[in-house]
This record gives sequence, structure tokens and C-alpha cells, in this order.
Amino acid sequence: MAANTKTSRKVARYGVPVAVAGMAAATIAMVPAFANAAGPDLPKVTAQELIEKIAASDVQQLSGTAKISTDLGLPKLATGLLGGGGVAGGSADPEDKVAQLANGTHTVRVAADGPDRQKLTFLDGKDEYSLIHNGNDVWGYDSQSNEVFHEKNADKAGAGEHKTGDRLGGASPQQLAQEVLKAAGTTTDVSVGDTAQVAGRDAYQLVLKPKQTGSTVGSIKIAVDAKNGVPLRVQLLSAQGGKPIADAGFTQIAFTKPAADTFAFTPPKGAKVTEGADGPAAGKDAHDKGLKALESFPGLGQLAGGNGEGDVKVLGEGWSTVARIDTGAGANLKDLENDKNTPKEAKQFLNSLGEKVTGKFGEGRILSTRLVNALITDDGTVYVGAVTKDQLVKTADTAK
Repeated sequence: MAANTKTSRKVARYGVPVAVAGMAAATIAMVPAFANAAGPDLPKVTAQELIEKIAASDVQQLSGTAKISTDLGLPKLATGLLGGGGVAGGSADPEDKVAQLANGTHTVRVAADGPDRQKLTFLDGKDEYSLIHNGNDVWGYDSQSNEVFHEKNADKAGAGEHKTGDRLGGASPQQLAQEVLKAAGTTTDVSVGDTAQVAGRDAYQLVLKPKQTGSTVGSIKIAVDAKNGVPLRVQLLSAQGGKPIADAGFTQIAFTKPAADTFAFTPPKGAKVTEGADGPAAGKDAHDKGLKALESFPGLGQLAGGNGEGDVKVLGEGWSTVARIDTGAGANLKDLENDKNTPKEAKQFLNSLGEKVTGKFGEGRILSTRLVNALITDDGTVYVGAVTKDQLVKTADTAK
């Protein structure tokens, strides 16, 4: 996946949970499913023809049910912070739901009627959470807490910012698949795999594999409807094997216009309604939320935020890309660990980060998941990427 090695930008705050939440967000957006065992007999196509079929797909109306399963291999403590896999409960703000999808299996009802009307409903037993985009309005409703989030999807957000409705409308399976393909670049091998049947539909499978070594990603498989080119399933497979890191796809689907009242929403009586923020401030708020879990541990806030600014630089390219974040914290993990005034909970969190490592960069700890590895050095610098621990340490050494 192509990257600009000269990329450098200022950020207000950055931390490991952002990378995890980012992965979860991508998984949700793909919204597409589990295949039956036997693949159908379909005419042969090349990878280029299949890519063109996806790009040419003009399907805008559909409804169905999908399953999203995510197994990032998170530390036990981090899994607890993500809520144990349930989406319903708590705030109705869509941004607060993203991280919870980085854990477990979720069932989703999906409906779409063009770029201005989409609905996702996440089911947790008798409770559910719905995200509805209907014209200029975006609604989030949590049935368990009876809380409502509302945001006006105005045409103009802040420069470079995308509001909730824009992200939902731009997160169709077609557009997500096209973004994956556009980002593939010369470091990716693209081929056509075995055929499959997904949600009762015959499908081709487009397979993307890293050409480089050192990535935690083994391949990405996109099941594409043989008739209309709509991506029906996206699987993210680990280089180490085992079950998929993420498996998102339809179990039922119909390419018909949903009923108009599908996208109608009126806050229930007695519900607490929160109005979303507009403009650049909204983007900053969403960015900061990714750090809440980390900052909630006393004594770790300074490591997560530092002096409020930090440099982010992209090292390497393609599948071996690593982000280096100079947080400006000025804090020392070792000092924090040895300080008798550091709360027990903070020390437990540090110990959960994983093994200690040393190199030309100094000393630090590695937080490992099946997808993302992050090295947090004693001086507060963070290196994070979808690369193996060895590749991460090698990159950190080279960056010094």
C-alpha cells in the first residue's frame, strides 16, 4: 500500500488505541460475509477485469444482514476496555461505538438507498444500536441506554473534515474496495482466487498479497458478486495463519429498494438527545476520543498527550510502512514504572503492553495484536504499523 515517505504533520494527540480504532472503523465500513464451502463454476476473469467490474458497479439500493467478526488478539486488559464485544449501551455517539467493534462478532442489518440514505443496525440480543443517514440528518440511537445522537449533515464541514453522514455514505462496499485497490500500489500482488458463494450469490474472489516481507497481513480477499460487481465479503487474513483477523460480509442480501420508512427516525419519548458538533472541532473531538481508554489510567495521560503536540512521520513504504510519533511527552516509561507514586492500575497497564525490547532507539515495550504492533520507547516515542515485531524494531533502529 503506497505511502509518502516524506509525510510529516502536526497532530494534537496520538496513541496506540487510535490504530486499533482505525482498524475497527475500516472493518465496519466494509459492511459485507461468510461463504459456503463449494465454489460455483464461473467464466474465467483476470484480476484487471474483476477490478473493472467492481469500478463499473452502479448498485445503490440493497438491504440485508451481515456479520462482522474481528480477532485482533488484543491483550486481556484492552479487550475489557473495548466492552467485551457488545455494542449497545452507553453513549449513542457513533464515534464511541467504533472501538467496541474491534472485538468479537456482531450481527448487522444493512439498508441503502443511494448516497443520501443508509442505515446500519447492530444487534446485541434484545438491544440494538442504529446509525441512520437520511438526507441532511444523521441519527444514532442506543436502545439500551435510550440515548440519541443527532448531527446535521451540512454540505460544508471544516477543511479536511468529514462528518458522520459523509463517512457513512462513502463507506459502501464498492467504494471501500476501490480504495483498497487504489492504495495497493506496486508493493501488492493482485490475483483472482477460488470462486465462492456468499449469501446465496455466486462470487469471484480478488486476492491482494504483500510482495514485501515483514507485514502482519497475509492477504486481503474481496468476494465480488459475479453479476453486478458488488463486494459481498472482505476478509483480512494473518500472515501467521489461523482464523481471519477480520471477516465482514453479508449472510443475506437483496438488491431492491428498501421501504421509505426504513430511514425515518423520531427520538423516542424520554430519550436523551445529544446534538453533534460541526466543523473542525468535531474532527478534533473524534480524534481525541481514541485516547480516552489510555488516558483513563492515572499517570499515563502525559504519555498519551505530552505537551499537546507531536510530529508524525511515515517510515518505509507499502505494507512495511511504520508511523513514528514523537509525542513530545518528555515522560519516561521506565521512570513511571519505577516510581512508587505510580498507581497500581497504571503499572498493570504498562505490564500488559508486552515484552521489553532494546535497540539503537533505546529501550521500550511492544504492544502486539495480530494486525498492529506498536513500540513505545522510554522517551515517549511511538512506532506503529501492520508489521511484525522484528520489522518494527528494525525500522525504529534505522530511524535513529
